[in-house]
Amino acid sequence: MISTGWPRRHHSPYGGRHETVLLSPILLTVLIAALAFATPREIAFSRLLPAAPALAASMWPVLSTVLLGVFCLLVMIGLSLVYSDLGTPYTAAAIVAVTLAAAYTSHLRLQREEALFQIRLVADAAQQVLLRPLPRRVQNVEIESLYLAAQEQARIGGDFYEVADTPYGVRLLIGDVRGKGLSAVGAASAVINCFRENAYDEPDLGGIIHRLETSMCRYSVAILDPDQPEHFATALIAEIPHVGGHVKILNCGHPPPLLMQSGEIRVLEPTVPSPPLNLAALLGDDYHVDTITFASGDQILLYTDGVTETRDRTGTFFPLPEWMGQLGPAAPRELLDRLHEDLLHYSGGRLDDDIAAVAVRCRHPVAREGSA
Repeated sequence: MISTGWPRRHHSPYGGRHETVLLSPILLTVLIAALAFATPREIAFSRLLPAAPALAASMWPVLSTVLLGVFCLLVMIGLSLVYSDLGTPYTAAAIVAVTLAAAYTSHLRLQREEALFQIRLVADAAQQVLLRPLPRRVQNVEIESLYLAAQEQARIGGDFYEVADTPYGVRLLIGDVRGKGLSAVGAASAVINCFRENAYDEPDLGGIIHRLETSMCRYSVAILDPDQPEHFATALIAEIPHVGGHVKILNCGHPPPLLMQSGEIRVLEPTVPSPPLNLAALLGDDYHVDTITFASGDQILLYTDGVTETRDRTGTFFPLPEWMGQLGPAAPRELLDRLHEDLLHYSGGRLDDDIAAVAVRCRHPVAREGSA
């Protein structure tokens, strides 16, 4: 059966510009007809009329494409009443042939668009499971998240984040699986599901990381990928106790978070490096937890390497600490919205890697403690 309805993707946010594009076959038809009537018959602009239904096939449904072809045929007949030696039979035959081919092309395009639409629905559902929306507030902690795919068609990737409100405090996870595609998505899913299960039971961050390490190892063994024989992931877990005025951070090879405290930016490099997930067998399983002062009004930005590895036209990396310092104090949502906007502007609208970021702000008044 041939589809005759407009495809769903034509509900576009581009407004008037998109409508102009949709009307371009009609505008082309009117232009050709006007030139054919207004110019000497030796120029024979009427021979261009088959181009209109051909153009319509790329954006119109079948019925509308056929109707435009009929209109072009009527225009050609009208021209033949004014100019008798235009070769009307040949041009009319070309219009009919092109219109039939255009109608079939439109049918195939609509079928593919519908299939792509269904695939995107499935991908969106998968993303809601893998990267479900984070709560905007947990206890006395404000949380906002950002995810940007490197390709417009992509919905999910190897970057991930999660939050859990546990008896030990608010625990956050952010990480990045090596590689791209379904293999990276599967590894990210294994890590996230393991965190969701164990964040509530393990009393310390080291225990959670050991669980994540085990889960990553099992996934790597179970999924044999000749193009990527080993999976590993950088990961960072943060724990913000309900009281205490500090945050605990265990960083497994992940980019260091940024702390905005009293208007100053501090890069929270780990005092002792911990190995990425699934590399403990090579580098050892010595995990170190840092404790940092985190009081009311302080804000931490967690992010994946896609942020700091965004390049401008000269190949210069995005200066995240300097950018955050120039931005100054901002609510978590405003911070991520500005980051989104400035990353796209810095890269010229083209991202080379997926990007995930989580902004966290403490909102309860607690006494400051010294960092350890």
